[in-house]
Amino acid sequence: MTNKSLAGLFCCFAGLASALAQDLPASVGVGNTPKGQVLTDARGMTLYVFDVDRPGTSSCYGSCAETWRPLKAEQSTVPQRQFSVVLRKDGTSQLSYKGRPLYTWHKDNAPGDINGDGFRDTWHIAKP
Repeated sequence: MTNKSLAGLFCCFAGLASALAQDLPASVGVGNTPKGQVLTDARGMTLYVFDVDRPGTSSCYGSCAETWRPLKAEQSTVPQRQFSVVLRKDGTSQLSYKGRPLYTWHKDNAPGDINGDGFRDTWHIAKP
């Protein structure tokens, strides 16, 4: 591959990353991990989705929600493209991506940690 081709490829990826960043709510970012890019919260912590959840509905309450913390949606959060707000049974609002509620895991200690990925074969990193 020539330097010109590499430069063009880089520009293409940079453009995609920039376009994605413009479509993210303020409380969501994109981070890099050993498994590639993941959605993150405002602190850079990996976000996860739960296979048991149904589109637009969270199934994680009680001790589950203490371990897998729902990503709260601020009152000012406006749905954007693939992000929306889910109203939880406890009356709080949770941010979702492609209809899937988003969570952080209590055992992730630093940005880039992905310790919850694959937990009980039902928790997975949220990928952009």
